[in-house]
Amino acid sequence: MALQLGETAPDFEADTTEGRIRFHDWIGDSWTVLFSHPKDFTPVCTTELGYMAKIQPEFERRNVKIIGLSVDPTDKHEQWANDIAETQGEAPNYPIIGDSDFEVSKLYGMLGADVSGDPADRTAADNQTVRNVFVIGPDKKVKLIFVYPMTTGRNFDEVLRVIDSLQLTAKHKVATPVNWKHGDDVIIAGSVSDDEARETYPDGWEAPRPYIRIVPQPH
Repeated sequence: MALQLGETAPDFEADTTEGRIRFHDWIGDSWTVLFSHPKDFTPVCTTELGYMAKIQPEFERRNVKIIGLSVDPTDKHEQWANDIAETQGEAPNYPIIGDSDFEVSKLYGMLGADVSGDPADRTAADNQTVRNVFVIGPDKKVKLIFVYPMTTGRNFDEVLRVIDSLQLTAKHKVATPVNWKHGDDVIIAGSVSDDEARETYPDGWEAPRPYIRIVPQPH
């Protein structure tokens, strides 16, 4: 079964390139991005892991932890990290889960329950569904799921943009419109009545329609 938004992210224990973790304990009070890869030493994923290392401070500034996953053991991840550093200019500065028993991939609905055997016998194409991005909140609930094909590199600037929206809308009763970015106007959530909205926005709001109530981004 594929995970749904709002469900609790499955907990697990696993080896990573930074030691063994229990996932929920590792998350702690942070937000988390878990992004998965079908196999080590694949070209698109190499660029992605390098880029995530470069922008890791942006995630850290937002209280977001990054963790990768690949359907290979951690010793291969460590070898792959050398290639990433040489070709992308930055080695991973976050843990990468070794999922050679496919446990995490199955828990998160990326591989079928019947998958088994030696990961070395499987090709990247066999694992092509392991190309997800999960954003998980401090409450351990799944807030966002992206699924990408192997031939298309992921847009992690978009992940940062969405996290800005998720964190803002978790704190304030607002929603963000199309192509919103930090600092842009927002929309008062539909669950908020006009009377309630006036308490927060005594100066009122712009309303091209009664159900579209636009206000400056709250801080």
